[in-house]
Amino acid sequence: MPAMSMAPIPPPGSDAEIRRFHELQEQLRASFLRFSRDPAQPYTAVVIPSQSFDPRELAKIPGVAHYEERSLFNLMLLRHPRLNVVYVTSKRLNPLIIDYYLHQMRGVPSEHARRRLLLLDCDDASTRPLTSKILERPRLIQRIKERIQTGDMAHMVVFNCSPLERSLAVKLGIPINACDPDLASLGSKTGSRQIFKEAGLRPAPGREGLRDTGDLVDALEELWRERPAMRRAVVKLDDSFSGEGNAILELRGDPALASVAPGEASPAARARALREALPRLRFEARGLTWPEYQAQFEAMGGVCEQWLDAPDDAGALEKRSPSVQLRINPAREVQAVSTHDQVLGGPGGQVFMGASFPADRRYRLAIQREALKAGRALARRGAIGRAAIDFLAVPRPEAERAAAAKRPRDPDEAPEYELYAVEINLRQGGTTHPFNTLKFITDGRYDERSGLFFTAQGRERCYFATDTLAQPEYRGILPFDLMDLLVVHGFHFRSDETGVVFHLLGCLSEFGKLGCTVIAPTVPEAKLLYAETIALLDRATGRTPS
Repeated sequence: MPAMSMAPIPPPGSDAEIRRFHELQEQLRASFLRFSRDPAQPYTAVVIPSQSFDPRELAKIPGVAHYEERSLFNLMLLRHPRLNVVYVTSKRLNPLIIDYYLHQMRGVPSEHARRRLLLLDCDDASTRPLTSKILERPRLIQRIKERIQTGDMAHMVVFNCSPLERSLAVKLGIPINACDPDLASLGSKTGSRQIFKEAGLRPAPGREGLRDTGDLVDALEELWRERPAMRRAVVKLDDSFSGEGNAILELRGDPALASVAPGEASPAARARALREALPRLRFEARGLTWPEYQAQFEAMGGVCEQWLDAPDDAGALEKRSPSVQLRINPAREVQAVSTHDQVLGGPGGQVFMGASFPADRRYRLAIQREALKAGRALARRGAIGRAAIDFLAVPRPEAERAAAAKRPRDPDEAPEYELYAVEINLRQGGTTHPFNTLKFITDGRYDERSGLFFTAQGRERCYFATDTLAQPEYRGILPFDLMDLLVVHGFHFRSDETGVVFHLLGCLSEFGKLGCTVIAPTVPEAKLLYAETIALLDRATGRTPS
């Protein structure tokens, strides 16, 4: 990194700031290649785990203020002996939580790592994004800059990159290993569908680029007329996440709409009925009302899609929601990082609750192949950093499955499932920290050819992870109590490279909520250990499972 410039800092959002940001980003490729050749040279990672999203979306997640802890896996970067980490949070982190993460690290004494770690905070528990708090505190920014030695390489590590992070990068004089905020629309619901079409993937049947309620009504009417057998539709806010901005519209189950189904009424009558039905949308976010949702839709736009159901003859097969993590490095190389089967909950089964790694063998290589196509399209548009591609795997009708079974098996095909691309997340997400925890804690690697993970000892490892392990009774457990339980009962991460690694520990006493990554040789074993972990917490709090 060049010496710190004394030039005036351009105003936020100005053309000068954007030009300066692009100049900094140009340095990232050279730094990446240099560090790849020699990871033992000085480097500084400035971790800013800000959730820089619409505050109305963040307010839907209990304990979201503690989600800054989900990026603590980055402390394990300190296993590189000359790498420094600056980690900034809204409020001071419990030292016990830092000890917990440093203890998981292999190969470097924790005291050596601690000397290369600088923890800073804003002493501000408000619900605003962390980055906006940092930007208001010039002395805090100066303390970050002082930790970056002149001539050292450095970059920002962020959860997502918004104009706030761009302004901070320019003030610090370092690049961000994440997507330019000017490209953020590629990760919206509308942008995702456009990228899928460009890359040759199949999105769910639907319409994108809807700007307001009028567009939504017209799109729903057109889609229903095109697909008269459609039983329900899903409406999505363009910039929502974790499924909290989704809503379901019943078409066949609503008597007022059933009477205007295609073939029963004119398009104009159907459009009027659809407009009148919108207040009856079923929202994934609890407590949300139509006026609130309508205001958000008018502000950010969105998409509508057909709700895809499994066929009646699916048998033992079920509809799945797998995802693929990608990394687009600063050299614009696209790599598959992992595949997951997501666990969804909420009123309509669309809210992200957790995930297991790897995804089902019947489609994991197929979704990986499709995701790489989307990743290359993103790279051509200039995107870098982390991305996750969500899919739907819908069972094929029995006749199609039987015909596919007679053909020679191609590992890159999914003969039992139809695959639909659903959305792109151009940021870290709910599957980022579990996989990186596994990777850093074992010094292992992901094998793209098989879709499996192997530790440095050559052991295959899988996991089940969640951020939503929550019960009111768990408020009675302090972080130290939790760690004591883990060690006494042998649930901590062990020498055989299995066990439980917790995160969101700061949520525990206040919200009775925490997250965990449960590592085992197989997914069923990981889920069994997860169930045993819940039972341990229940016994410790006297909770009777319902």
